[in-house]
Amino acid sequence: MIRKEKDKFIPSNILEGMTSISALLNSTCENDRKIERIWIDNAKRKSKAGEIGFLTAKSKEFGFSIEFVNAEQIDALTVGNTHGGILAFCTDRTLPILRADKLIANGFYVYLDGIEDPYNFGYTVRSLYAAGVNGIVLPPRNWMSAAGVVARASAGASELIPMYTANTEDVLPVFQSCSYRVLCAGIRDSVSVFDETFPYPILLVIGGEKRGISRKILEQADQIVRIDYGRDFRGSLSSASAATVMAFEIYRQNRKR
Repeated sequence: MIRKEKDKFIPSNILEGMTSISALLNSTCENDRKIERIWIDNAKRKSKAGEIGFLTAKSKEFGFSIEFVNAEQIDALTVGNTHGGILAFCTDRTLPILRADKLIANGFYVYLDGIEDPYNFGYTVRSLYAAGVNGIVLPPRNWMSAAGVVARASAGASELIPMYTANTEDVLPVFQSCSYRVLCAGIRDSVSVFDETFPYPILLVIGGEKRGISRKILEQADQIVRIDYGRDFRGSLSSASAATVMAFEIYRQNRKR
C-alpha cells in the first residue's frame, strides 16, 4: 500500500479500468494518445465478456493487441484497486501550445496552475468537464504525466476534454486578444461569484491551495471573484471544490444563452 501511494506521483501512461479506457477510445477532442496493448485478468473472461467483446472490436479498429494475464501481473502495475482486471498501455498525449485560433468565439476555458496532487487535479478536471468547460490550459509542467491516476480520478474526463499548455505570462494575452473576460479566484478586492453576472466568453483562473495565483496574473485580470460561505469560516476550499462551485455558477448564468 505504501509503495502504491508513492506511485501516484510517478509518470505513467497505464490507464486502469474500463471507464478510463472507454473515455480514450471515445474521445473526439485533439487527443493523440494511442492504446498499444490491453491486459485482461484471465480469471475474468466470463464476468467481463461484454467488455472483452467491446475491446476486441475496438482492437481491430485502432490496432492494439489484447493479452490475457494473471491477476498478480495486473496488480503489480496498478495504483488503484478499482481497475476490474483490465488495464491499457498507452502512448503519451501531446498537449498543443495554446493559440488564439484554437479558441471558440464564445467559450468557457479554465487555466489551472499549482495544484499539488494528481487526484485533486483529476477531481478538478472531472468537475470542469461536467460544467461544460470548453478546454483547460495548463503550465508546461503538469499532472498529465500521471495519466493513469488522473484519468481514474476524473472518471475519464481528462481524456475527453481539450487541453493546451502555455507559459504563465502567455495565457492572458492570448485570451484577451480574443475578447475574453479574465476572472481569477481570490479574496482581495473581489466580488462574489453569486452577486455578479459573468457572460461568456470567460477564462477562469484557478490556483493551488498553497501557491495560489501569481500576482502578475491577478494584476492583469478583469475581475477577482470569490465564493461566499454560508457561515463564518476561515479555511479555504480545495482547488477542486472551488473550481466546481465557480464553474457551475458561471455555467448556470450562461446556460440559457
